[in-house]
Amino acid sequence: MSFLRRRLVAAALTANAIRPVPGYRAGIPSFFAGWMTGELAPHLLAVTAADTAVHLARGKQRSRTGLVLAGATAAGLGFLIDQSRRVRTTAEDALVEGLGLDYVEQLDAKPTPAELATPWRKLVNPFRFKDLAVRVDKDIAYAPDHGRRGLLDIYRPAEGDLTDAPVLLQVHGGGWTIGKKDEQAIPLMKHLAAKGWVVVAINYRLSPRDAFPAHIVDVKRAIAWVKDNIASYGGDPSYVAITGGSAGGHLSALAAVTANDPEWQPGFEDADTSVQCAVPHYGVYDFAGSTGLRNAEQMRDRFLAPRILQRRWSDDPEAFEAASPILRVTRDAPDFFVIHGTVDSLVDVGQARLFVERLRQVSKRTVVYAELPGAQHAFDIFPSIRSAHMVRAIDRYLHWHWNIYRREQAGSPAPD
Repeated sequence: MSFLRRRLVAAALTANAIRPVPGYRAGIPSFFAGWMTGELAPHLLAVTAADTAVHLARGKQRSRTGLVLAGATAAGLGFLIDQSRRVRTTAEDALVEGLGLDYVEQLDAKPTPAELATPWRKLVNPFRFKDLAVRVDKDIAYAPDHGRRGLLDIYRPAEGDLTDAPVLLQVHGGGWTIGKKDEQAIPLMKHLAAKGWVVVAINYRLSPRDAFPAHIVDVKRAIAWVKDNIASYGGDPSYVAITGGSAGGHLSALAAVTANDPEWQPGFEDADTSVQCAVPHYGVYDFAGSTGLRNAEQMRDRFLAPRILQRRWSDDPEAFEAASPILRVTRDAPDFFVIHGTVDSLVDVGQARLFVERLRQVSKRTVVYAELPGAQHAFDIFPSIRSAHMVRAIDRYLHWHWNIYRREQAGSPAPD
C-alpha cells in the first residue's frame, strides 16, 4: 500500500473516531474503527510520525497530498489524546457532584499526583495483561448444570491472607450472544485485586441458544453463590458491588434494581441477591423503547426481539418492560456510578442520561454519572489513557463506598 493510501486510511479512521458515522446500520463498523483508533491514538500518532519521516527521506517521490493527510491525521490524533487525558477531570468532577466535595476525606488516603497522572509506561504495550501481584482461581463452577457458561474466575492479591475483603462481581458484555469472563474489564479487575479486593468474573448463558431471562437468572445465581461461598476466598459476603459493560452493563444494572425478585430466581427464590452498589459501563437501560429514543426502538425491534428475548414487542410488551432497568427503579435501588461515552455508536448516550435522571428522581441513594467526551463503546477493554483514568476513578468510588459501608455497619459516623 502506498504512503498516500496509508495516510488516507489513517485520516478516515481518525475522522470517524472524532465524529463516528451515524446510523443504526453503520453502528458496528463505526464502533470498531472508532474504538481502536481512539484508545490507541498515542500509538497511531507514533506510527504516523515514523511513516511520514520515512516518506520524507525519499526526496522527489514525496506525495504532497499524503503529507497533508498525515498532518491532518496527527492533529486529529493529538485532539483524541488530549480528550482522553481530560477524562481525569471529567471523572473527578462527576465524583464530587455525586458524592460531595469532601468525598476524598473518607478514603483511606487522598490520591497523590503520581497516582492521578497518566501511566505512560504501562500504556506502551496495552495488551500485556500479566500482573504478578494478582492470583486468579479459574473455572470454578457456580452453575454446574450449564457447563462452561456456569463457570467463574476469582481474582485476589497474590500474597497475604484476606479476611472480609470487599467483593466486586464483573459481568462481561458481548450483546448477550458472545463473550467470556476473561476478556473484558481486565485492567479494573487486576487493579482492584492488587489493592486487596476479591473480584469475581462470571460466564452466563448466551442467546440465541438461551433466550432472556436466562442471562439475568445466571447473574443472580452467581450473586447467590458469592454470598454463600466467597468467605472461603477471603471476601465479605455482606458486601458485593457489581459492574459490567454493554450487555454486562444492562445485566449489572438490572440485577441491582431487581434484588430478590423471585421470578428470576427459579429454584433459589429465597436467596439474597442484593448488591451494595452498581457501576455499569455503556449499558442498555431501555429494552422496551420507553424512552422514545430511535436507537432504543431500533435495537428492540431489529435485535433484542428476534435474537435475545425471541418474541415480538407487540406480542409481549411486558417482557421487554421487565427487562428494562429504567422501568425497574425504586426508592430502594442501591448506589450507582453510571459511565457512558458521548460518541457511543452502539448505545445512544441518551439512554444513560435518562436512566440517571430516573435514578435521581426515585432512588434515595447516591447517583454518580460520568459522561466521557469522545469515548466509544468498550473504551475500557484494554489499558489506555482513558481507561487508566476511569479505573482509578472507579477505585476511588468503590473505596469511598466500602469505607462508608463499614462505618455504617459499625455504627460510627463518617469523619468530618
